[in-house]
Amino acid sequence: MSVALMFPGQGAQYVGMGQSLCESDYGGDEIFSRVEELLGLQFLQTCFYGPDEILMQTSICQPALFVHGCAVVSILRNMGNSFDVAYGLSLGELTALWAAEVVDFETGLHIVSERGKLMQAACEKTKGSMLCLLGGDLEDIESICHESKVEVANMNCPGQVVISGEIENIKKAQELAEKMAFKRVLPLNVAGAYHSKLMESASVGFEKVLQNIEFQPPQIRVLTNVTGKSVGSPKEIKEMLVRQIISPVLFEKCCRSAIHMQISEYFECGPGKTLCGMLRKIDRNIIVKNFDRIEDFNL
Repeated sequence: MSVALMFPGQGAQYVGMGQSLCESDYGGDEIFSRVEELLGLQFLQTCFYGPDEILMQTSICQPALFVHGCAVVSILRNMGNSFDVAYGLSLGELTALWAAEVVDFETGLHIVSERGKLMQAACEKTKGSMLCLLGGDLEDIESICHESKVEVANMNCPGQVVISGEIENIKKAQELAEKMAFKRVLPLNVAGAYHSKLMESASVGFEKVLQNIEFQPPQIRVLTNVTGKSVGSPKEIKEMLVRQIISPVLFEKCCRSAIHMQISEYFECGPGKTLCGMLRKIDRNIIVKNFDRIEDFNL
């Protein structure tokens, strides 16, 4: 049996996330103990008890999602599981790199925390938003992007594309999309225009953060959102992480690469079942499992 790990990105967080893992005796509690030492009890209390408006802040939810994913993988490893491929959606790619032993936990948490702060700052000094388009075709999306001056931010699965840009331009894009043959047009409740040129300052700052951090070659295959293909050398991994902040997330392409590798099972490690749903739209026959709360492990 071959297994791929998938890690969700920003938007998957919810108040109460990780609490059951923290209270278990199967390895997740060790991760949360280290987090309390590194980020403080207040950070964990925000994850467990909210409020939601604080948890959803980019600088908080990104490390929260990273921690949650690491706790899930730690429990799975303690159960005797091994893995062949790891990839994620946006922020989730950093959790995948930790799972592949490119960085240790403390280093990974530091990188994610800095990324979150940089992206939060970029959101605060730009006025951006995002829009999810369900159904329709790529020609219509390209036309909308050109006319409203926005960018494709996520290509998640067949029939689901997210676009990103300045708030006024996203409003124009919404008006255009609502006149076309899309099944649904959904404004997203996000703090900014992720994976667009409005995140340029975060990308520049993140490159500086990564400069003096040592990465190791991955111990399992890692797929990058930027190309949807495997990424190998530490230098290349850093380059892709910097580019990812302002580039479209090619999650569907990552999934298809894993399918091409003949991966037999897919574990979504983190809050919710969004990635499982996306993967099933790509291939209905794939075996997917979600690990969020401690009861999901059938211990």
